[in-house]
Amino acid sequence: MKKLLDRLTAVIGLALFSPLALAFQLEEVHSSIGKVILYAFALSAAGIVAVVYFRQVPDKRTDTLQGMLNNETNATQTVEADALVIECVRKMAGQKIGALMVMDCGKLVGIFTERDALSRVLAAGRDPRDTKVVEVMTTDPCCASPEMTVGDAMDLVAKNHFRHLPIVANGKVQALLSSRDLTHWLGKNREGEVQDLVEFAHQA
Repeated sequence: MKKLLDRLTAVIGLALFSPLALAFQLEEVHSSIGKVILYAFALSAAGIVAVVYFRQVPDKRTDTLQGMLNNETNATQTVEADALVIECVRKMAGQKIGALMVMDCGKLVGIFTERDALSRVLAAGRDPRDTKVVEVMTTDPCCASPEMTVGDAMDLVAKNHFRHLPIVANGKVQALLSSRDLTHWLGKNREGEVQDLVEFAHQA
């Protein structure tokens, strides 16, 4: 009788243990699959990083400013020397720009910025309706040629602590670039490079 009870207990124990053992084995299988997927993902990420690191991406800072410019003069960013400050401020607000190039007989004689409007007009107590821009503009602005590289232009702006850079070729004004224009242009090109890398990774 005792032997029969022992056998019965062993059978019941085996019946209860088998599902637990099977569940444990399945859990181990799932865990192994998860590890394989994780390792595969890590290897893929490492491959993409290697591609980004070792691929020689052209430095857009070495490109010239000519690539950013139109062939025509940007007349919307110029104003005549005898224009009133109120007219200049309204034009800047309407065009959503921070500076105007001041012209006299087709020659660049100065630049009028938001900083000039604040410090040389409002802070000085001048009436913008009676003040000519030539009286409060920044004279002899630092200029760049279209052949200057983007990197040199950014360094020039940062070194001299101004935000607007007139582009002049053979005495003729081509455009007015801001520090934001330069950084935006570089960022736009970097986005294209990142997209190329993503597409390359998908194809690999």
